[in-house]
This record gives sequence, C-alpha cells and structure tokens, in this order.
Amino acid sequence: MNTVDWPAQRCNMVEHQLRARGVRDRAVLDAMLRVPREAFVPEAVRESAYQDSPLPIAAGQTISQPYIVAFMIEALGLQGGEWVLEIGAGSGYAAAVLSEIAAEVYTVERIEELAAGAAQTIRSLGIRNVQVRCGDGTLGWPEHAPYQAIVVAAGGPEVPESLQTQLQIGGRLVIPVGGDPTSQGLIRITRISETQFDGEDIADVRFVPLIGAQGWGKPSSDKWPQSRNLPFNAMVDRK
Repeated sequence: MNTVDWPAQRCNMVEHQLRARGVRDRAVLDAMLRVPREAFVPEAVRESAYQDSPLPIAAGQTISQPYIVAFMIEALGLQGGEWVLEIGAGSGYAAAVLSEIAAEVYTVERIEELAAGAAQTIRSLGIRNVQVRCGDGTLGWPEHAPYQAIVVAAGGPEVPESLQTQLQIGGRLVIPVGGDPTSQGLIRITRISETQFDGEDIADVRFVPLIGAQGWGKPSSDKWPQSRNLPFNAMVDRK
C-alpha cells in the first residue's frame, strides 16, 4: 500500500502555492509547514489535502484553498502573542495555523457538526491555545475582547458592528464584504481610535455567505443554535 509523504506535500505547498504567489511572512509559512492539513479534511478527499483548491468537508461546507488561508492570515500582520478571533471555524484548519503564531485563538462556528469536529481535531493534535464556540459568528465572542486581530471566513453584506467594537485600537480585521452573497472584496480594516476605522481593499474573493444577525440573516431551515463553548472533550452540550 502506498504511503503518502505528508511533510513533502506540505513543503511543496509552501514553495509552489504560497511563496511562489507572494506570501512572504516567515511565521505564516512556518505555521503552514507545521500544521497537518490532511487531519482537517474527510478521509474520502485526504489524498487531495494539499491541492491548490477548496475541498468539501462536513455539512456541505468547504475548507479554503491553502493560499487563501495563508494570504488572509498574513494580511492580519501578526507579530506573535496576539489574541485572535476567527469567524467560521469550518474544520478548524485555519485556527490551527493561527495557533502556531498567536497566544490565544477564539473561533466561532454556527454549524454544530463542524464546531464539534473542529474542536475534536484540534485537541487530538495537542493544540491547547484554541477555544471553539458554536453560535452566531457575526456577534463575535465579546467575553474575550478586545482582540488584536479578527479574521472572517465568510462573506457579509457589510462589516458587522459587533466585530468592529471587539477589535482593539491598532488591531486589524480581515473580512470578505459584498452585496452578492457569492462574490466579495476582501478588505482589511485597522482600528485607529474608538470611532475611527481605516479600510483597504486587498483582493477579490468568493466565500460562502456570512449567516447571522449582522450578516445575511438567520438560517431558514434550522433553529438558530444557542451559543455555547465546546468543552475540552469536544462534545456538544445539548441541554
């Protein structure tokens, strides 16, 4: 039986998908080298874990292509030691990459199946500085604010006010925004003062819609999940 050389695939990804396309932040490149992306994708597509495209994960969602993950994290300008908020945990891969740079990572996922799976994978890898919450990501995670950096892995019609208020002065928020739920511009917002924010367009992107009270609205089919932090063993509390 053939055995996949995962470290070699990670090296190839970093050299040909990231560095060759302009990602230069050494901390980001090193983090992408260390985190096993294959652990965050389903068994059926595991051999494609390092291909240059999104891949399907549970609940009909996708994991972003490696370049987009690296590009967005680099855009945060992390120096190391920050508190970072991620909206849209998905399988937990980006949170794991962030954990290699930041002091603490707080990630919010609205789909319980994904939140539980992300927490379980993260803990199985021995990562201890990531906390996962299931709930409305557009409202952020105010208990741990302010954050030095916030990254959003879904596209909203505008920047949620809750996320802006939870950003530390001098901090950066990277988020896809656009009037079309399937096509957005990636913008980086820097908080200048209590009331002043500076924004810049950095890329054209296509993300899933940001669903929530300050996004594209609540899901139409399912009852909105009550926000809850996933305990250490990654089991969802269904009281």
